[in-house]
Amino acid sequence: MVAGAAAVAALATLSLFIGVAELDGFILFASRIPRTVALVLAGAAFAITGLIMQLLVRNRFVEPGTTGATDAASLALLAVLLSVPGLPLWAKALFAAVGALVGVFGFLALARRIPSRSSVLVPIVGILYGGVIGAVTMFIAYRTNLLQELLSWGVGDFSSILRGRYEILFLAAAAALLAWVAADRFTVAGLGDDAARGLGLDTRAVMGLGVAIIALVTGILMVVTGALPFLGLIAPNIVSRLIGDNMRRAVPLVALLGAAIVLLCDIIGRVVRFPFELPISVVMGVLGGVVFLWLLLGTARPVDAPAPRRRAPAPREALR
Repeated sequence: MVAGAAAVAALATLSLFIGVAELDGFILFASRIPRTVALVLAGAAFAITGLIMQLLVRNRFVEPGTTGATDAASLALLAVLLSVPGLPLWAKALFAAVGALVGVFGFLALARRIPSRSSVLVPIVGILYGGVIGAVTMFIAYRTNLLQELLSWGVGDFSSILRGRYEILFLAAAAALLAWVAADRFTVAGLGDDAARGLGLDTRAVMGLGVAIIALVTGILMVVTGALPFLGLIAPNIVSRLIGDNMRRAVPLVALLGAAIVLLCDIIGRVVRFPFELPISVVMGVLGGVVFLWLLLGTARPVDAPAPRRRAPAPREALR
């Protein structure tokens, strides 16, 4: 944990000195520090939501971006933009959180109907489910000439983070901190409904708390920074391979790793075409896609393939 905190501190310090404008007091406190703080808060909070989602579904390959939560939040934001576009930032985040809440509950209901609990089938169904919601959102945005606004929500970008426009991320971080407080309950819930009830856990209350945290963090991030693809998938899986499935131990490490990944991807996006800047979701999408495929290919096994037959030993020749 000390090494993780040191890595985050080093990347955050480096982030402060990268930029086109000459660094002075105004730029530092109005842009660079708010952007760096937003990167740390967003990375930590969204990585923890991925850990919660994986425990609730009991699947390593799910996160808000692959379960329809971000797509449903975009649809809710589009509805707000069409009906009451003048809402303040916090109100838009609230509507986006409600949309994400509905999207997560829809995925959970769909996942329970999957006949096979294959670790690969569940995320594929989630991606298809999110694709349907995204297609509907894209069609409505196209017919109403709002594709540009829709793109700004779907592409994570921290270039517009300034003082006064990121403070709501502290609320997302507080919601993620609540997951650490209830970490033991989430760990027990990850054992399955029957085992959790046998241990006296109210699984419905824990499920509701987890979904509420996921929805709130997703809604806030969609409004402030845009989507961060695969972040909730990469960090929890790496930490799980190192220390196991104890959520109380995993939450701080997942938060530090999520913040470090976001800081690193943002730095790469800012320096690879300097003085221009690539959106962080582009860099993170490449990195996350490679890791996601590696996890899928490393876990999937051909279940229908017949087992290889062992060759029968050659019969001994009769003694003459």
